[in-house]
Amino acid sequence: MKITAAILSITTFVGAAKCSLALDRALLDQATNGATQHNWWEFGLGDPIADEVALFYLGHTYFQGADIGEVLETIYRTNHTDPRSWHDEFTKTAERLEAVGKEFEDEGHDLTAGQSFLRAATYRRASLHRHPDPFHEEVPIVTQQAVDNFEKFLALTSYPCKAVQIPYEDTTLPGYLCINRNAANPAPLIIYNQGKDGWMEDGKNVVDEAMQRGYHVLLYDGPGMGRTIRLQGLPFRHDWEKVVSAVIDFAIDQPQVDGDNLALISLSLGGFLAPRAACFEHRLKALVPNPGVVSWHRVYESELQLLASAFGFGPEIFELLEDDPAAFDEEVLKMMSTSDFLHWGFVDSMWHHGVDSPSTLMNELKKFDIVDLMGNITTATLVVDADAETRAQAWELYEGLTGAVKKDYLKFSADEAAQFHDQPGAMGIQSARIFNWLDEILETRAVLEDESTVSKLAASAAPRGICSIGGAVVLVTLVLSWTL
Repeated sequence: MKITAAILSITTFVGAAKCSLALDRALLDQATNGATQHNWWEFGLGDPIADEVALFYLGHTYFQGADIGEVLETIYRTNHTDPRSWHDEFTKTAERLEAVGKEFEDEGHDLTAGQSFLRAATYRRASLHRHPDPFHEEVPIVTQQAVDNFEKFLALTSYPCKAVQIPYEDTTLPGYLCINRNAANPAPLIIYNQGKDGWMEDGKNVVDEAMQRGYHVLLYDGPGMGRTIRLQGLPFRHDWEKVVSAVIDFAIDQPQVDGDNLALISLSLGGFLAPRAACFEHRLKALVPNPGVVSWHRVYESELQLLASAFGFGPEIFELLEDDPAAFDEEVLKMMSTSDFLHWGFVDSMWHHGVDSPSTLMNELKKFDIVDLMGNITTATLVVDADAETRAQAWELYEGLTGAVKKDYLKFSADEAAQFHDQPGAMGIQSARIFNWLDEILETRAVLEDESTVSKLAASAAPRGICSIGGAVVLVTLVLSWTL
């Protein structure tokens, strides 16, 4: 990629600078209103984003993508003064689970082997979440290891997803088509759209919920996401309708899919991308942007203002962006030299967007705006918000949906422990509220073969195993209504 050398020069410059832990702590204090005591969501990882990421992976325990002790023990080992520590420690945990999975597979225990590889896949992805150098030669290797682990999980279990390639311009996008074996076909389809940091495999919770309701699911990594940016080098683009239209074209070609009942769930930056697509693509019946975003540029600008203030830089830095981009880059470079957190944030964002300087990034992000377009959305839309959400304009999007056939506004709260961006660690209440809304829009019960299908779907998703009670071995089957 042509941007590699430019970003690597920034990486080298900033990486040589000493991280200021006092400033990192100042940022954390500002982000938490100066609180001196730890809150339940703080893990002492040096910056608020790392705490949020830790909570994100703890949330994977809800759908067996991680385990509580494994995540907590791994982050306990991390050293936030070492930029590579996050990657190295999650790599060790992934390697341990891969060895366990291989052991179980050799012994013929396919189910438990698959479950081990599922968690190993999560920890491989987690190791790349805060990688300090996206151009390092190990990144595509680890990416492929994450993919291989997830596909071992699929091969060793009866999980209903298969890898697919979605035609897109002159290449393809990777995806997983998850067909509900108990639904009356054709059945509704949920398309899962991640954001900047998430991967399509993080959507397993959506698949789990959908399989209990008679839906099919299509997971995919678009440009800028997951394996697509790491293995194909495709950065984000603002005209996301080009991506979603290709995905829908693929979806409606599947004989099991009801092309009149398509839903699109999107997270984080996807909270902008999906509404942007829906401004032009009208084949969707339901849209769930979580959170609702009308201008991703304003999100970045507000965060940069917060960071500049926390790290001792005045408001004049923003005037430079218009008047002297090179001087703006120099000032941002100084900011980056004070903190590994800022270094990671800027380098990672430039890489995801395919640009080579902070000023180019900010100007590219100006294209990520639908203020003048959102009235074109006709799709029924659930706009998601949260009490502590800082990367959205959800209510502005809701009010701007003047052409939608139906619109609703959902705000998650601190009382639900779901107040943060994308509700990390609150998968239960998140899934319940979003799927309750989808069930009404897509009329899922109308497509089930019969009432007993509900029991079969629940049984197919239920955990089963053997446990020991008082020295006796007891076979535990949580749902007994399974029929072949």
